[in-house]
Amino acid sequence: MTKSLSNETSGDDEAGSCWAPGAIPHSLRVVWVQETADSPREYLDYLMNDRRKVFTRHGATRLPVVLGEGYAVYFPEGPFSDQPYQVTARFSCDGKDRIIDLKMTQVAKGRDGIKDMIELMRIAQKRYGQLYKCAPGG
Repeated sequence: MTKSLSNETSGDDEAGSCWAPGAIPHSLRVVWVQETADSPREYLDYLMNDRRKVFTRHGATRLPVVLGEGYAVYFPEGPFSDQPYQVTARFSCDGKDRIIDLKMTQVAKGRDGIKDMIELMRIAQKRYGQLYKCAPGG
C-alpha cells in the first residue's frame, strides 16, 4: 500500500478521530482520547460510564482483562446502526489512561464480528503503544 489509510482526520495526539477510505463511506472509524490536564481521569470515567451503560444495554461482550475495561457490541438498529460493529476499551499505557473506540460498518460474511472487533482492538492497542512509545497495560 502506497498511500495513507486515513482519508479524514480530526484532533491531535491527545484526542481525535480518523476514518478509513473504502467503497462504503466511513467503513472504519477510530476515536481516541488520553488522560491529560484538559481530559483528566474523571472525564475518562464519565466517557467510559456512558459507553458501559449503552453497550451493556445492547448485550455487549466484555473484553479480555488484558485489553483493559471494554466492550464489543453489534447495534443492528437505532442511532448507531450506520456503524453497527463497535468496540471500546479503556486501558493504561505507562500509567496514563486512554480510551480507544473502533467502529465498523460491516464484517465479512460468515465472520464472527464481535470476535473480530476484539482482535482489532488488540492490534489497535499494540499499534498505539508503538506510536506513542508506551506499554499498553502498564
